[in-house]
Amino acid sequence: MRILYLSAWYPSDKDRMMGLFVQKHAEAVRAQGADVRVWKYEKIEKNWRPDIIQLNVLSLKNALLTYLLHLRYRVPYVIVEHWSRYLPANYSFPKGVEGWLLRFMAKRAGCIMPVSENLKRAMQACGIRNEHWQVINNVVDDFFYDGVWSMEHRPPSADGARDIRLLHVSCFDEKAKNTKGLLRAYRAALEQRADLHLTMVGTGIDWQDSKDYAAQIGLTEEQVCWTGELTPKEVCHEMQQADCFVLFSNYENAPVVLSESLATGCPVISTRVGGIAEMVNGDCGILIPVGDEQALTQAIVQVADHQERFSHEQIRQYGLKYSYTQVGQSLMDIYHVILSAFTHHTL
Repeated sequence: MRILYLSAWYPSDKDRMMGLFVQKHAEAVRAQGADVRVWKYEKIEKNWRPDIIQLNVLSLKNALLTYLLHLRYRVPYVIVEHWSRYLPANYSFPKGVEGWLLRFMAKRAGCIMPVSENLKRAMQACGIRNEHWQVINNVVDDFFYDGVWSMEHRPPSADGARDIRLLHVSCFDEKAKNTKGLLRAYRAALEQRADLHLTMVGTGIDWQDSKDYAAQIGLTEEQVCWTGELTPKEVCHEMQQADCFVLFSNYENAPVVLSESLATGCPVISTRVGGIAEMVNGDCGILIPVGDEQALTQAIVQVADHQERFSHEQIRQYGLKYSYTQVGQSLMDIYHVILSAFTHHTL
């Protein structure tokens, strides 16, 4: 099967993280034997013709191009959506003619695949209509499943004790990630458990501001480690070494970092926003209200006090649904159904 991907977001030399989830979907489908080409990023020979087109992220320019290619090649197209602009906390879906055009093209897609049920409902609230919806998971690199959750292998601190390691990974966009609230809650937790340690992984527009803020509220370099951007394998190692992954976002869809954490067997603490409640249950983490710093502090202390609460192997098994094999097969199954229906309809 030949599949053409179009996307407003895709990794580049300027930003290796932008649209990484789209690239991983393409890789997962290739692993199933499909010939996937990405518009503008991969060579497309003149005689190469797609069997199906996938629009990743419903932006006007690429949506129009997708529809024109659909007419030119007379093949179906599907839409995979990751954008948070449909959500009330970050609403920016266009009005007027642009909004009408996006709804028109969405309605004629063979299937719309948001990354969470919550995003599906938000899209429908914006007037997006289609007869076929299917939630599709993001993909986690296979090496996140290869390691063993390795708390027992960590060296103790100088006094013979072992610190409780908390981990946060994000793009450091304060509006979305609320890292300052996380830092305040962590500082409060330290008053109850002095053996806590927080590692902050990533970079972004508010990274330096977050780091400066930590110093302003009295957090030392011994209490908070700022790694900057790490490779995926380095992030995997950090997750395997952590006691708990912490995300205090104001809004989200289906964050890949949570899928990665689950794949390593690391329990999570997160706000109950977006599609996160679909990802995290009581066996693999704790969900708290958005913006509730006291609840976050209590959850951190609770995890530190009761480390036996979570089965890391059970969490790893739960995270298998984000593997290349399962997500790639799910996408291929959808492609076959849509292609079969389109071919039958056009005969």
